[in-house]
Amino acid sequence: MGKIIVQGNKNGQKIDIACSNLVMGAGDFLRVDNMDFAGAVLDQYFALGGNVFDTARHYRHSEKAIGAWMEMRGNRDNVIIQTKGGHPVREASDVPRVTPEVIYEDISVSLEMLKTDHVELFALHRDNPEVEVGPIMEALHKEVETGRVYAIGLSNWELPRIIEANEYAVTHGLTPLSFNSPNFSLAKVNRPRWENCVSANIEMIRWHEKTNLPLFSWSSQAGGFFSGRYTENDKTDTEMVEVYYSDANWERYKRAKELAQQKACTPIQISLAYVLTQSFPTAAVIGPENETELKSSVAAAGIHLTQSEVDWLDLKA
Repeated sequence: MGKIIVQGNKNGQKIDIACSNLVMGAGDFLRVDNMDFAGAVLDQYFALGGNVFDTARHYRHSEKAIGAWMEMRGNRDNVIIQTKGGHPVREASDVPRVTPEVIYEDISVSLEMLKTDHVELFALHRDNPEVEVGPIMEALHKEVETGRVYAIGLSNWELPRIIEANEYAVTHGLTPLSFNSPNFSLAKVNRPRWENCVSANIEMIRWHEKTNLPLFSWSSQAGGFFSGRYTENDKTDTEMVEVYYSDANWERYKRAKELAQQKACTPIQISLAYVLTQSFPTAAVIGPENETELKSSVAAAGIHLTQSEVDWLDLKA
Protein backbone atom coordinates (compact mmCIF):
# COMPACT_ATOMS: atom_id res chain seq x y z
CA MET A 1 0.00 0.00 0.00
CA GLY A 2 1.07 3.56 -0.58
CA LYS A 3 1.80 6.44 1.77
CA ILE A 4 0.59 10.02 2.07
CA ILE A 5 2.20 12.76 4.13
CA VAL A 6 0.25 14.73 6.72
CA GLN A 7 1.88 17.86 8.12
CA GLY A 8 2.04 17.92 11.90
CA ASN A 9 3.69 19.67 14.81
CA LYS A 10 5.57 18.00 17.67
CA ASN A 11 7.24 19.94 20.47
CA GLY A 12 6.99 23.11 18.43
CA GLN A 13 8.67 21.56 15.40
CA LYS A 14 7.00 20.82 12.07
CA ILE A 15 6.98 17.11 11.25
CA ASP A 16 5.90 14.90 8.38
CA ILE A 17 3.55 12.11 9.44
CA ALA A 18 3.84 9.29 6.90
CA CYS A 19 0.43 7.61 6.78
CA SER A 20 -0.50 4.46 4.89
CA ASN A 21 -3.19 5.21 2.33
CA LEU A 22 -5.30 2.36 3.71
CA VAL A 23 -6.58 3.16 7.20
CA MET A 24 -7.82 0.42 9.52
CA GLY A 25 -11.35 1.37 10.53
CA ALA A 26 -12.87 0.59 13.91
CA GLY A 27 -15.44 -2.13 13.36
CA ASP A 28 -17.46 -3.71 16.14
CA PHE A 29 -15.09 -6.68 16.09
CA LEU A 30 -12.52 -4.44 17.84
CA ARG A 31 -13.24 -5.35 21.45
CA VAL A 32 -10.94 -6.16 24.33
CA ASP A 33 -12.89 -9.37 24.95
CA ASN A 34 -12.21 -10.40 21.35
CA MET A 35 -8.48 -9.72 21.11
CA ASP A 36 -7.51 -13.20 19.92
CA PHE A 37 -9.48 -12.53 16.73
CA ALA A 38 -9.23 -8.74 16.50
CA GLY A 39 -5.54 -8.70 17.36
CA ALA A 40 -4.76 -11.10 14.51
CA VAL A 41 -6.47 -8.79 11.98
CA LEU A 42 -4.60 -5.77 13.32
CA ASP A 43 -1.33 -7.72 13.22
CA GLN A 44 -1.91 -8.66 9.59
CA TYR A 45 -2.73 -5.08 8.59
CA PHE A 46 0.42 -3.88 10.35
CA ALA A 47 2.53 -6.60 8.71
CA LEU A 48 1.25 -5.59 5.25
CA GLY A 49 2.44 -2.02 5.72
CA GLY A 50 -0.58 -0.34 7.30
CA ASN A 51 0.07 2.04 10.18
CA VAL A 52 -3.02 4.25 10.66
CA PHE A 53 -5.88 3.23 12.94
CA ASP A 54 -9.12 5.22 12.75
CA THR A 55 -11.23 5.38 15.88
CA ALA A 56 -13.38 7.87 17.82
CA ARG A 57 -14.64 8.65 21.28
CA HIS A 58 -18.12 7.89 19.93
CA TYR A 59 -17.23 4.35 18.86
CA ARG A 60 -18.16 1.82 21.48
CA HIS A 61 -15.12 -0.36 22.01
CA SER A 62 -12.35 0.43 19.57
CA GLU A 63 -10.21 2.95 21.47
CA LYS A 64 -9.88 0.58 24.41
CA ALA A 65 -9.18 -2.37 22.10
CA ILE A 66 -6.52 -0.51 20.10
CA GLY A 67 -4.91 0.63 23.35
CA ALA A 68 -4.80 -2.96 24.62
CA TRP A 69 -3.35 -4.20 21.32
CA MET A 70 -0.58 -1.56 21.29
CA GLU A 71 0.25 -2.39 24.90
CA MET A 72 0.46 -6.11 24.15
CA ARG A 73 2.61 -5.60 21.04
CA GLY A 74 4.72 -2.75 22.40
CA ASN A 75 4.45 -0.94 19.08
CA ARG A 76 3.03 2.47 20.01
CA ASP A 77 5.94 4.34 18.42
CA ASN A 78 5.19 2.72 15.05
CA VAL A 79 1.43 3.31 15.08
CA ILE A 80 -0.49 6.40 13.93
CA ILE A 81 -3.77 6.99 15.73
CA GLN A 82 -6.55 9.06 14.21
CA THR A 83 -9.31 9.61 16.71
CA LYS A 84 -12.28 11.96 16.67
CA GLY A 85 -14.34 13.92 19.18
CA GLY A 86 -17.28 16.27 19.38
CA HIS A 87 -19.91 13.72 18.41
CA PRO A 88 -23.36 14.05 20.02
CA VAL A 89 -24.04 11.59 22.81
CA ARG A 90 -26.08 8.57 21.78
CA GLU A 91 -29.03 9.55 23.97
CA ALA A 92 -29.31 12.98 22.34
CA SER A 93 -28.01 12.51 18.84
CA ASP A 94 -29.81 15.62 17.58
CA VAL A 95 -28.01 17.93 20.02
CA PRO A 96 -24.70 19.32 18.69
CA ARG A 97 -21.69 18.87 20.93
CA VAL A 98 -18.81 20.96 19.60
CA THR A 99 -17.20 23.33 22.10
CA PRO A 100 -13.70 23.93 23.49
CA GLU A 101 -14.74 22.15 26.68
CA VAL A 102 -15.89 19.08 24.74
CA ILE A 103 -12.67 19.00 22.73
CA TYR A 104 -10.60 18.88 25.92
CA GLU A 105 -12.89 16.31 27.53
CA ASP A 106 -13.02 13.95 24.56
CA ILE A 107 -9.27 14.02 23.95
CA SER A 108 -8.65 13.37 27.64
CA VAL A 109 -10.90 10.32 27.68
CA SER A 110 -9.54 9.06 24.35
CA LEU A 111 -5.96 9.21 25.62
CA GLU A 112 -6.96 7.28 28.72
CA MET A 113 -8.72 4.59 26.67
CA LEU A 114 -5.85 4.36 24.19
CA LYS A 115 -3.25 4.21 27.00
CA THR A 116 -1.14 6.89 25.39
CA ASP A 117 -0.18 10.52 25.99
CA HIS A 118 -0.87 11.73 22.47
CA VAL A 119 -2.58 11.00 19.18
CA GLU A 120 -1.02 11.85 15.85
CA LEU A 121 -4.29 12.90 14.18
CA PHE A 122 -7.39 14.38 15.81
CA ALA A 123 -10.55 15.41 13.97
CA LEU A 124 -13.84 16.87 15.06
CA HIS A 125 -16.46 14.23 14.28
CA ARG A 126 -19.24 16.75 13.62
CA ASP A 127 -19.82 20.49 13.32
CA ASN A 128 -22.11 22.94 15.05
CA PRO A 129 -22.55 25.91 12.70
CA GLU A 130 -23.98 27.96 15.57
CA VAL A 131 -20.57 27.98 17.29
CA GLU A 132 -18.01 30.42 15.89
CA VAL A 133 -14.91 28.85 14.42
CA GLY A 134 -12.54 31.01 16.47
CA PRO A 135 -12.90 29.31 19.88
CA ILE A 136 -12.89 25.89 18.19
CA MET A 137 -9.63 26.48 16.34
CA GLU A 138 -8.07 28.04 19.43
CA ALA A 139 -8.97 24.94 21.46
CA LEU A 140 -7.52 22.63 18.81
CA HIS A 141 -4.36 24.75 18.65
CA LYS A 142 -3.97 24.45 22.42
CA GLU A 143 -4.06 20.66 22.15
CA VAL A 144 -1.23 20.78 19.61
CA GLU A 145 0.75 23.15 21.80
CA THR A 146 0.43 20.84 24.82
CA GLY A 147 1.58 17.87 22.71
CA ARG A 148 -1.57 15.82 23.10
CA VAL A 149 -2.27 16.11 19.35
CA TYR A 150 0.19 16.40 16.45
CA ALA A 151 -2.18 17.32 13.59
CA ILE A 152 -5.78 18.51 13.44
CA GLY A 153 -8.58 17.95 10.94
CA LEU A 154 -12.30 18.06 10.46
CA SER A 155 -14.85 15.39 9.62
CA ASN A 156 -18.33 16.05 8.30
CA TRP A 157 -17.90 19.81 7.97
CA GLU A 158 -19.26 21.66 4.97
CA LEU A 159 -16.67 23.34 2.76
CA PRO A 160 -17.50 27.00 3.65
CA ARG A 161 -17.00 26.23 7.35
CA ILE A 162 -13.76 24.35 6.62
CA ILE A 163 -12.40 27.34 4.71
CA GLU A 164 -13.56 29.77 7.41
CA ALA A 165 -11.93 27.70 10.17
CA ASN A 166 -8.65 27.34 8.34
CA GLU A 167 -8.50 31.02 7.41
CA TYR A 168 -9.10 31.93 11.05
CA ALA A 169 -6.21 29.71 12.11
CA VAL A 170 -3.84 31.17 9.52
CA THR A 171 -4.84 34.76 10.24
CA HIS A 172 -4.39 34.33 14.00
CA GLY A 173 -1.17 32.34 13.90
CA LEU A 174 -2.80 29.11 15.05
CA THR A 175 -2.32 25.52 13.91
CA PRO A 176 -3.90 25.14 10.46
CA LEU A 177 -5.83 22.11 9.29
CA SER A 178 -3.73 19.15 8.19
CA PHE A 179 -6.48 16.95 6.74
CA ASN A 180 -10.18 16.66 6.00
CA SER A 181 -12.31 13.54 6.47
CA PRO A 182 -15.62 13.48 4.59
CA ASN A 183 -17.34 10.58 2.88
CA PHE A 184 -15.86 10.05 -0.56
CA SER A 185 -16.49 7.08 -2.83
CA LEU A 186 -17.21 6.16 -6.41
CA ALA A 187 -20.92 5.80 -5.55
CA LYS A 188 -22.52 9.16 -4.78
CA VAL A 189 -25.04 9.43 -1.94
CA ASN A 190 -28.67 10.42 -2.41
CA ARG A 191 -28.83 11.51 1.21
CA PRO A 192 -26.36 11.43 4.12
CA ARG A 193 -25.89 7.89 5.36
CA TRP A 194 -25.99 9.15 8.92
CA GLU A 195 -27.41 12.36 10.34
CA ASN A 196 -25.30 15.47 9.75
CA CYS A 197 -22.68 13.60 7.74
CA VAL A 198 -20.98 15.27 4.77
CA SER A 199 -19.89 13.77 1.46
CA ALA A 200 -17.29 15.42 -0.73
CA ASN A 201 -19.03 17.25 -3.58
CA ILE A 202 -17.44 18.73 -6.66
CA GLU A 203 -16.65 22.03 -4.91
CA MET A 204 -14.88 20.22 -2.07
CA ILE A 205 -12.93 18.08 -4.53
CA ARG A 206 -11.80 21.20 -6.42
CA TRP A 207 -10.70 22.75 -3.11
CA HIS A 208 -8.59 19.68 -2.31
CA GLU A 209 -7.09 19.83 -5.79
CA LYS A 210 -6.21 23.49 -5.20
CA THR A 211 -4.85 23.11 -1.65
CA ASN A 212 -3.44 19.56 -1.92
CA LEU A 213 -4.79 18.93 1.58
CA PRO A 214 -5.01 15.18 2.34
CA LEU A 215 -8.49 13.66 2.34
CA PHE A 216 -9.26 10.67 4.58
CA SER A 217 -12.41 9.07 3.19
CA TRP A 218 -14.83 7.16 5.38
CA SER A 219 -17.29 4.68 3.78
CA SER A 220 -14.78 4.66 0.94
CA GLN A 221 -16.35 1.49 -0.50
CA ALA A 222 -19.91 2.80 -0.24
CA GLY A 223 -21.09 0.25 2.29
CA GLY A 224 -20.32 -2.61 -0.07
CA PHE A 225 -22.38 -1.24 -2.97
CA PHE A 226 -19.84 -2.63 -5.44
CA SER A 227 -19.48 -6.00 -3.70
CA GLY A 228 -22.15 -7.82 -5.72
CA ARG A 229 -24.44 -8.23 -2.72
CA TYR A 230 -26.93 -5.70 -4.10
CA THR A 231 -28.95 -5.56 -7.31
CA GLU A 232 -31.32 -3.01 -8.75
CA ASN A 233 -34.33 -5.23 -8.07
CA ASP A 234 -33.33 -6.23 -4.53
CA LYS A 235 -34.63 -3.48 -2.28
CA THR A 236 -34.65 -5.33 1.04
CA ASP A 237 -31.93 -3.13 2.54
CA THR A 238 -33.79 0.15 2.98
CA GLU A 239 -30.75 2.17 3.97
CA MET A 240 -28.75 1.10 0.92
CA VAL A 241 -31.71 1.84 -1.34
CA GLU A 242 -32.20 5.32 0.11
CA VAL A 243 -28.51 6.21 0.17
CA TYR A 244 -26.99 4.61 -2.93
CA TYR A 245 -29.63 3.31 -5.35
CA SER A 246 -29.72 5.58 -8.38
CA ASP A 247 -29.44 5.20 -12.12
CA ALA A 248 -26.08 6.97 -12.06
CA ASN A 249 -24.65 4.67 -9.39
CA TRP A 250 -25.83 1.54 -11.18
CA GLU A 251 -24.07 2.82 -14.29
CA ARG A 252 -20.92 3.35 -12.20
CA TYR A 253 -21.26 -0.22 -10.93
CA LYS A 254 -21.65 -1.49 -14.50
CA ARG A 255 -18.49 0.34 -15.54
CA ALA A 256 -16.61 -0.90 -12.46
CA LYS A 257 -17.51 -4.48 -13.40
CA GLU A 258 -16.34 -3.92 -16.97
CA LEU A 259 -13.02 -2.43 -15.87
CA ALA A 260 -12.56 -5.15 -13.25
CA GLN A 261 -12.80 -7.79 -15.97
CA GLN A 262 -10.08 -6.02 -17.92
CA LYS A 263 -7.79 -5.78 -14.89
CA ALA A 264 -8.54 -9.26 -13.46
CA CYS A 265 -9.88 -7.96 -10.16
CA THR A 266 -13.27 -7.25 -8.58
CA PRO A 267 -15.61 -4.24 -8.87
CA ILE A 268 -15.19 -3.38 -5.19
CA GLN A 269 -11.43 -3.29 -5.68
CA ILE A 270 -11.92 -0.93 -8.61
CA SER A 271 -14.09 1.31 -6.43
CA LEU A 272 -11.35 1.48 -3.79
CA ALA A 273 -8.67 2.13 -6.40
CA TYR A 274 -10.82 5.05 -7.62
CA VAL A 275 -10.69 6.68 -4.16
CA LEU A 276 -6.92 6.23 -3.98
CA THR A 277 -6.25 7.50 -7.52
CA GLN A 278 -7.03 11.18 -7.26
CA SER A 279 -5.01 14.26 -8.18
CA PHE A 280 -4.54 15.11 -4.49
CA PRO A 281 -3.47 12.94 -1.51
CA THR A 282 -6.17 10.50 -0.40
CA ALA A 283 -6.44 7.72 2.14
CA ALA A 284 -9.34 5.32 2.51
CA VAL A 285 -10.74 4.07 5.79
CA ILE A 286 -11.48 0.37 5.30
CA GLY A 287 -13.39 -2.02 7.51
CA PRO A 288 -12.00 -5.53 7.01
CA GLU A 289 -12.95 -7.96 9.74
CA ASN A 290 -10.93 -10.90 8.43
CA GLU A 291 -7.74 -11.61 6.51
CA THR A 292 -9.52 -12.21 3.19
CA GLU A 293 -11.21 -8.80 3.18
CA LEU A 294 -7.98 -7.13 4.27
CA LYS A 295 -5.92 -8.70 1.49
CA SER A 296 -8.57 -7.69 -1.05
CA SER A 297 -8.21 -4.04 0.00
CA VAL A 298 -4.42 -4.19 -0.03
CA ALA A 299 -4.51 -5.62 -3.56
CA ALA A 300 -6.88 -2.82 -4.60
CA ALA A 301 -4.38 -0.24 -3.36
CA GLY A 302 -1.95 -1.60 -5.94
CA ILE A 303 -4.29 -1.22 -8.90
CA HIS A 304 -3.25 1.56 -11.26
CA LEU A 305 -5.99 3.65 -12.85
CA THR A 306 -5.34 6.29 -15.48
CA GLN A 307 -7.01 9.67 -15.24
CA SER A 308 -9.21 8.75 -18.20
CA GLU A 309 -10.31 5.57 -16.39
CA VAL A 310 -11.09 7.55 -13.23
CA ASP A 311 -13.17 10.01 -15.25
CA TRP A 312 -14.94 7.22 -17.12
CA LEU A 313 -15.85 5.40 -13.90
CA ASP A 314 -17.33 8.62 -12.51
CA LEU A 315 -19.40 9.21 -15.68
CA LYS A 316 -17.31 12.19 -16.73
CA ALA A 317 -16.40 10.61 -20.04
